Amino acid sequence: MIKMKKKLAIIPIGVLLIMIGIFFTQNNSEVESEISEDEVNEIESLQVDIFMPNKSSRPGCEETDSCYIPPTFVIKSGQSVTWQNQDVAFHSVTSGSYDDPTEDFDSGHLDPEEIFTLTFDEPGEVNYFCTLHPWMKGKVIVEN
Repeated sequence: MIKMKKKLAIIPIGVLLIMIGIFFTQNNSEVESEISEDEVNEIESLQVDIFMPNKSSRPGCEETDSCYIPPTFVIKSGQSVTWQNQDVAFHSVTSGSYDDPTEDFDSGHLDPEEIFTLTFDEPGEVNYFCTLHPWMKGKVIVEN
């Protein structure tokens, strides 16, 4: 008789787990259907050129020149560069250097996974840095 009671107690738990699984399956398909085809194409076409890797908010990445990856990026005039913050800390992409910032561009604080895109029209070398982490430096070289 005791064994029978234990088996009966297991059945409602199993039914409950199945119902929870069905609920989450239905909710996931609803979320997927809310994304339009244009949004999916835009996400798939996004190309990150430079990223801030995990732990770049800690000193030390400057020793291996890996605070922005790649540290130097070469493009043609008129092309865009997209940065992505892949760290867990906030970062920025700001023109100039920590000791000598310029007012050419500033991404503001980028949340983790956030992106910043900028088009460069003038040839030359453009230095940039993170306002929050002065050891983080990078460069974009814009060719004709």
